[in-house]
Amino acid sequence: METVDVVVIGAGVVGLACASALAAAGREVLIVEREACFGSGISARNSEVIHAGLYYPPGSLKARLCVEGRQQLYAYCEQRGVAHARCGKLVVAGRSTQVDALQAIANRARQNGVDDLRLLERTEIAALEPALDAHAALLSPSTGIVDSHGLMLALLGDAERHGAMLALGSPVTGGVADGDGVVLEIGGEAPMTLRAHWVINAAGLDAVALGSAIRSAASTQAPRARFARGVYFSYSGKAPFSRLIYPIPEPGGLGVHLTLDLGGQAKFGPDVEWIDQPDYHVDPARVGRFAEAIRSWWPALEPDRLQPGYAGVRPKIVGPGEADADFRIDGPAQHGVAGLIHLYGIESPGLTASLAIGNHVATLVTA
Repeated sequence: METVDVVVIGAGVVGLACASALAAAGREVLIVEREACFGSGISARNSEVIHAGLYYPPGSLKARLCVEGRQQLYAYCEQRGVAHARCGKLVVAGRSTQVDALQAIANRARQNGVDDLRLLERTEIAALEPALDAHAALLSPSTGIVDSHGLMLALLGDAERHGAMLALGSPVTGGVADGDGVVLEIGGEAPMTLRAHWVINAAGLDAVALGSAIRSAASTQAPRARFARGVYFSYSGKAPFSRLIYPIPEPGGLGVHLTLDLGGQAKFGPDVEWIDQPDYHVDPARVGRFAEAIRSWWPALEPDRLQPGYAGVRPKIVGPGEADADFRIDGPAQHGVAGLIHLYGIESPGLTASLAIGNHVATLVTA
């Protein structure tokens, strides 16, 4: 049986960030990916937003890794030539009764180390975004957008330059931690059994299922997998905004917001729909809800310009009506099993936090 030092399961942005950090630290790294290409799951179906760190409970992994990751991500994109833009965003209160909610977001953000927010009144909003109708807004200059595919290409290139290898079409079908590492059963065209000193489960939507399939004492501590689909609608023509526009957050997500791509094209979403299994269907009939939500802050919206776009699925570890969960990075200190790290519930701001998550995982492995 072949033995490798570290196996990273999943070649999305988080798995690639982990592989890059581990390879740079001198570890022998094999990345195994079920699909025929890297980055085709969660990493390909999101808003591509670089979050500032406004929303997450102070002291949480989401808060800390988002703020650290955002700073690292901007620097990395500059160094590696990854397309990005620090365009900023406005979180808007449509009514005076929502100003307290804005202030609560600002207070939480300050506790998280975000110190560049500004609370704007209606006249200041009109000067920045004349088409926006809002009673008040928070301006977040540190929010931006990134070419997520370009980021993953750069991370994979860095990992491979340090000796990491990527095996595509290689699903992990099971395994066991036996005290001398983790034995993985890998399918695909050339099935094999492989022993690893360390296994990093960064499988996104499949992370919880793999947490149970890799048999160990940690299996009983795997959370229940829950899934929330978010649909996006594209906008034909140019929207009259230069910044991202977000409403007050809603349960399960951040509300239907406007995101710009690097070419200035607008898209709206995602909404939140709880589903039993990952499913990327976009129901065109949802456009009415979108139009209603958008018109609360952009009254001049022409609904006929909204076109079905794509859908993403969030890998939730809590269900509807429950408080949002923190990232779970379960290593030996949490579950007592040597050589095994499970990444559970890595949803937004996972893209922003990816480099910080990778560094955190590398620290756990090399400690």
